[in-house]
Amino acid sequence: MILPFLFIAPTDSMGRGVFTSEDIDAGVVIEIAPVIVMSGEERKLLDQTLLHDYIFEWGDDLQRCCMALGYVPVYNHSYQSNCEYEMDFEEELINIKTVRTIKAGEELFINYNGEWNDTTPLWFEAK
Repeated sequence: MILPFLFIAPTDSMGRGVFTSEDIDAGVVIEIAPVIVMSGEERKLLDQTLLHDYIFEWGDDLQRCCMALGYVPVYNHSYQSNCEYEMDFEEELINIKTVRTIKAGEELFINYNGEWNDTTPLWFEAK
């Protein structure tokens, strides 16, 4: 499920991103995406490819990974994200929900750390 007023468009500096054509209130689930779960061994292979940047650690022990379908791989990162994601391990889904009111035309961001307000440097920034 992807709300019909979400769309993918070019960004100024991050390639493509997810945007909204309507205002969205805080606390609204805007996308429920199925995932393809892969084993730890498959993850080792994926880590050697460009897909490494698009997979999520998966499971309580984080030994597996998943590839989310839908728009999820296109949401850009921000430490001041306006959305958060929640993993449903049992149903193999990722839900995207707004954490504040979002105005029409605004880009939707998630924090790749998992918590919408976690400012820990990410793997591609930590050097």
